[in-house]
Amino acid sequence: MTYANPNRNVKIIRLGLADYQKTWDYQQQLFDEIVALKVQNRNSNVQKPTPNYLITCEHPLVYTLGKSGSEDHLLLDEQALESINAAFYKINRGGDITHHGPGQLVVYPVLDLENFYTDIHKYLRQLEEAVILTLAEFGIRAGRYEGYTGVWIDSDKPTARKICAMGVKCGRWVTMHGLALNVSNDLSFFNHIIPCGINDKAVTSIEKESPEKTPNMLEVEQALTRNIAQLFDMNF
Repeated sequence: MTYANPNRNVKIIRLGLADYQKTWDYQQQLFDEIVALKVQNRNSNVQKPTPNYLITCEHPLVYTLGKSGSEDHLLLDEQALESINAAFYKINRGGDITHHGPGQLVVYPVLDLENFYTDIHKYLRQLEEAVILTLAEFGIRAGRYEGYTGVWIDSDKPTARKICAMGVKCGRWVTMHGLALNVSNDLSFFNHIIPCGINDKAVTSIEKESPEKTPNMLEVEQALTRNIAQLFDMNF
């Protein structure tokens, strides 16, 4: 279901380079506040609009493992993680293991989907579409790889490579976690994992794929948030 008077206003929160644990805690705080308001609304005659947020950031070196992933897909032990100054977290999103680092744009939508639509499949596909449209603006043709979430280059060829990973949590139609788009990050750190549990496909970035000058992080962030807003009919 959706609300009779949905709130399509979304607050963008730009955190810059942000610690993973602190950002995760912040997402959880916003998520819990929205859920609490929804419960309050159900028990009240006065219906208060639920807020929506779009967090953008980069993270210091970190590996995160989703609920459906295998710890065997992390190819480093604790000592090796310390040697490259990287953190590791088991987290409450879907998906397998991925890597975050400087130069990668991370977007965490914390939305009450009842303000938009209650269809998690559509939600994931629209996030992918926003990335596909954004990459097209920078001269990169991207698409989907059947059977997998995320955004890929040459998805119909043996040279298929992933440029954007996705993993979300949704509870009471409130979302958290989101997507990670490789812009100009050091891709060698993906060599320490089996990314998303897929061991026969490479990862890539805008910097590696762009036929022209690599856009800066702000340009990519502005394009991506604009495309998300258009697809979801959001107001910033």
